[in-house]
Amino acid sequence: MYKDNELLCQFFYQPIQIMKLEELLCDKRGRLAYPFIIVVYEGHAIYTLQGRQLQLSSNSVMFVDDGDDFQLLKANECIGVVIIYRAYGPNIVNLLQNTTLMVHCPYRLMNLVKEIEREAKITVESNPFRLQKLFAEMLEELYNHLRTNKEQEGLWIDRVLDYMNLHFNEDLTREQMAEKAQVSPEHFSRTFHKHTGYTYSEYLTLLRIRESQKKLLLGMPKLDDLAQVVGYREGTYLSRKFKEIVGVSPTVYYQKSKRLIVLNANHTACLLALGITPVLGVYSPFLENIKSVPSSQKLTGYEQDIASNYQEIIAACPDVVINYSGSMEKQALLSIGPVFELSCRQLSWREQFGLIANLVDRREVYNHWLRQYDEQIVHCNQLLDRRFGARGTAIVWEIGSHAAYCLNSSHGRGSHILYEDLGFSRPDEIVAHNIEKTGYLTVNIEEIVHFPADYIFVTALPTKDSGKESLLAVLHSDKWKSLAAVQKKQVYFMNQYETFYGYDPLSSAVQLQKLMEVLTS
Repeated sequence: MYKDNELLCQFFYQPIQIMKLEELLCDKRGRLAYPFIIVVYEGHAIYTLQGRQLQLSSNSVMFVDDGDDFQLLKANECIGVVIIYRAYGPNIVNLLQNTTLMVHCPYRLMNLVKEIEREAKITVESNPFRLQKLFAEMLEELYNHLRTNKEQEGLWIDRVLDYMNLHFNEDLTREQMAEKAQVSPEHFSRTFHKHTGYTYSEYLTLLRIRESQKKLLLGMPKLDDLAQVVGYREGTYLSRKFKEIVGVSPTVYYQKSKRLIVLNANHTACLLALGITPVLGVYSPFLENIKSVPSSQKLTGYEQDIASNYQEIIAACPDVVINYSGSMEKQALLSIGPVFELSCRQLSWREQFGLIANLVDRREVYNHWLRQYDEQIVHCNQLLDRRFGARGTAIVWEIGSHAAYCLNSSHGRGSHILYEDLGFSRPDEIVAHNIEKTGYLTVNIEEIVHFPADYIFVTALPTKDSGKESLLAVLHSDKWKSLAAVQKKQVYFMNQYETFYGYDPLSSAVQLQKLMEVLTS
């Protein structure tokens, strides 16, 4: 006897009836209780599905899993066939389940269906397995075509959404977008709704209103001027659409205190430095030591698992969401509120801090905080001038269990303080790897000996034994011992990952303190 887990996991699809398409118009003797496939060779057929009236065109194939939701209304001058089938197998999962429409099907697929039609009319004795073989070939062709279509569909829908995000203020029609995607307007609408949850016009309106909200975060322009900026002709229409989506008028939205949600720890730190605690925010262990907030205000693990906090974000009813630009969750957040985006690669922490200060109307607090920080930088440079004179080169390593990471200013880790505030320079070996563009360099732990510098800072050490062994082997190597920084005792093992992880005002202030402690000790 074989156990279930020893059996091959196979699925079988058996054609049980084949009929002309027009027969569905008048004959419903229970046969639609089974799933079926509609194939249209020529012409057009009109049908309803879940109350919506749609059209089947030439060279199209449709899978219908539940016949109760389907009704054929018209098939005049339409040539096609219906194949009713059953699925068999252990723990049956119908790979063709749910209603799926495929258009522009290949010539080979249409020919296979016609062969199946012809074979179904021949007596079984002539070749009892040929019909099943042809049907299996047809399913394989359909499956491959469906998979290819889905991949291509994902590509064109992404292109369309990217284009709309950039050109929503222009007069964009559904037909124009369908032409760009090289699909029919009807197919465009179905696919667009499936991927976004919105009709094309609803999504375009949402983009325009979210942009209006972002403009209103920083000032109150005339409504007619704002309407022109986002793609409407006059302010009255914008105001009506704005209230439908946001719930209040543009003027009320501008005047009200905003409920802020922050989706990364760096921007949470910016708000805390300005004296503001967000309704919901991401808190690193470093920030939790600085500011104690209730767990109800923390998005625990959000940067690792977006979906687990999605309902919590919706329930918070944010007026604005602060996050980095280009984030993967941008599409999902569009339905919740405007996303105030900041580029982590193009904007320094000072610039991001300043933009957030403008957003929450705390420019004076920002200026005061930055003035104090810059005074501290001046004092630190005076100390280093007396101790070292010319600074020389410095390199920052973050050593993990499998690799070592050299970080540039745009990724923080204290490197922005060394290079931008304290006057150290990057070693030629690092510059040669184009780190100013990439932001970081990843090498094997053994390779750190090939990047000499006058000063070497290690902000994190391996936590696993394999990484520790690799690092110890490096530290005992002749190549490491020959480095100038090692011989001059200018290597600093700090191992404070959480402290050096942040790229924000609060983290930078503490990182400056830690760097000065080791440099002047």
